[in-house]
Amino acid sequence: MSRWDEWGWYPKPAPKRPPPERGIKVKKIGATWWGQRWIEALEQLSWEYSSRLARGRTYARAGRVHDLEVAPGKVTARVTGSRPTPYKVTLRLAVLDRGAWDQAVVEMAKQAVFAAELLAGAMPKEIDQAFRASGRSLFPAKAKDLQTACSCPDWANPCKHVAATHYVLGEAFDKDPFLLFELRGRGRDAVLGALRKLRAGAGGTAAAASEARAEEPIRAVALTGKDPADFERLSGPIDQLHFFRIEAPASPAAVLRQLGAPPSWSLDETPAEVLGALSAAASALARELALRPSDEAAPLPAGVRPTR
Repeated sequence: MSRWDEWGWYPKPAPKRPPPERGIKVKKIGATWWGQRWIEALEQLSWEYSSRLARGRTYARAGRVHDLEVAPGKVTARVTGSRPTPYKVTLRLAVLDRGAWDQAVVEMAKQAVFAAELLAGAMPKEIDQAFRASGRSLFPAKAKDLQTACSCPDWANPCKHVAATHYVLGEAFDKDPFLLFELRGRGRDAVLGALRKLRAGAGGTAAAASEARAEEPIRAVALTGKDPADFERLSGPIDQLHFFRIEAPASPAAVLRQLGAPPSWSLDETPAEVLGALSAAASALARELALRPSDEAAPLPAGVRPTR
């Protein structure tokens, strides 16, 4: 079947294929300030293609993006559309050089809030100040900073497939801000390890940060659908634990703030405001039970009776 418009006859587009089972469905785009900052970068650099961005959001919510992989300087994904073969999407963001990273880590080490918030799974709001010392930015600031490619025939940049991948990546950053660090060339262990050594007195210079940097290569991170049966199964052997500490969180209820409000939430207060105190109390109780000597009986909560 064909259609007619002012330009003449054109074939009716093929119906879209259903989203794959392993597709990544976005629930809330930009739930954190850093996730929103990533989305804003795309929208500011691509304002002339707002229609593609809207279609990209629809694709992201429908779970059409799959096989998403994050590696230093590069993100790849597949997007299922109307054709039998999924489209291949590539995003490129320049890896920051060693000098820029070392200087940024030195700036982070000057304030305890950086290490505290990163350990709590949050991106410090002052992160731009740390990278500004080396004249760089953690987020793309110019159109040339973010290069995109897609195997679809659409000439627009971004096309809806690139936009969908960008939105899915924004939610991934919401859940794990260290993915943004890895995309820029330095992994979680390297950043936190250097921060610990500098905060402990290893020296506040770029040379000290470089020396404290972890030498292991950054592994690519693949975000795909997981089998629920594998949730509690170890992915590989773990080293024997010799010494560890159980400390109070630097930022209580950080997970609640990071997840944000679910779509069905109707209260004016955020989940963190409503459940934050309960979360802090549960955390304190869990820490108390974990640190209690094994031969000391733990009191049962009020209203709970022992079973026989």
